[in-house]
Amino acid sequence: MSIYGYIRVSSTDQNEDRQLDAMANVPSQNLFIDKQSGKDFNRPNYANLVEILAEGDLLYIKSIDRLGRNYEEIQNQWRKLTKEIGVDIVVLDMPLLDTRVHKDLMGTFIADLVLQVLSFVAHSERDSIKKRQAEGIAAAKARGVTFGRPPKELPEDFGELVKQWERKNISTEKVLALCDIGETTFYKRLGEHRLLQEIKRKTTS
Repeated sequence: MSIYGYIRVSSTDQNEDRQLDAMANVPSQNLFIDKQSGKDFNRPNYANLVEILAEGDLLYIKSIDRLGRNYEEIQNQWRKLTKEIGVDIVVLDMPLLDTRVHKDLMGTFIADLVLQVLSFVAHSERDSIKKRQAEGIAAAKARGVTFGRPPKELPEDFGELVKQWERKNISTEKVLALCDIGETTFYKRLGEHRLLQEIKRKTTS
């Protein structure tokens, strides 16, 4: 029997120390860690772990949501690990989810029931977080808050540079260098500039 531990944090900015501390009895070479965003949920190290797990091995995870981002994924991974591969799992945050004990019919029933409840809660909590984030962003935008990097400042003579460029007095490369922007940004700001000039023309005519 080999002992393994799996750790996942939702981004590279999060610290995995809390989960590492809980797995002090797992050999360091048998710890698999993924640092991925919750958006795409790519888990290359989890995939590597599943490839080497064998029947009779023991896997530690800190909480049930490490196995998946929603109810279906958690259930599928649990079934794959315990039924198809034959691995024992210990969920450190929930002692009832320890497949090494209570292997009789009643124990299995209780563990399956707890798993379903916890995976449903994990799914619901994730949905709630996403909903709160969306509501927060919408409210912030309504207050005029902008997200992302502020647009790059253009030179004061941008309008004159555009005229020179349109007359082919200066090249595209030259105008990009003078404005210190990329080609995509230039055309975007050019469109905004032309729209503003058109609005000004109509309001003064």
